Formats: sequence, C-alpha cells, structure tokens
Amino acid sequence: MGSSLQAVALWGIKAPAHCITAIMIADDQQTIVTGSHEGQLCLWNLSPELKISAKELLFGHSAPVTCLARARDFSKQPYVVSAAENG
Repeated sequence: MGSSLQAVALWGIKAPAHCITAIMIADDQQTIVTGSHEGQLCLWNLSPELKISAKELLFGHSAPVTCLARARDFSKQPYVVSAAENG
C-alpha cells in the first residue's frame, strides 16, 4: 500500500503577499508560474474560460525572484528553474 506526504504551510491572519516579479506560461497554456518579490513561486491553473486559480505556493528564495525558465519539456516533466537577486 502506497503512501503520500503533503507539506502544509501555516501563517497568521494574513496570507503571504505575492507581488509578481517574474512570470512564465507553460506550453500547455494551462499552467502559469509566477515568482514574487518575497521569494516565493506560485503555480496557477488557467481554465479554458481564462479563470486563474492557485495550485501551489513554493518557498525557497530569500530575495526577489528575477527569472523563470523551463528546465525540460514541460508537458513530460514539469520542471522550472528559478533565480533570485541574491543568486
């Protein structure tokens, strides 16, 4: 029997801000990736009706995200490389 592990982020009354500094849309035109001034990455779903909904919020950078790029064929393995102001 398999198991899965899901990370959960908790914060106070207000969710983290997400002032976008970098943006990338996948080839499938259904996934948008944004990088923020606060250093987070956010994955978004884009519906055929052009409605956007947040999918995942990723934490890792301690400075503003400056660049996003696909690391390989996004439809087969969706890897994104990100860079921040502090390297």
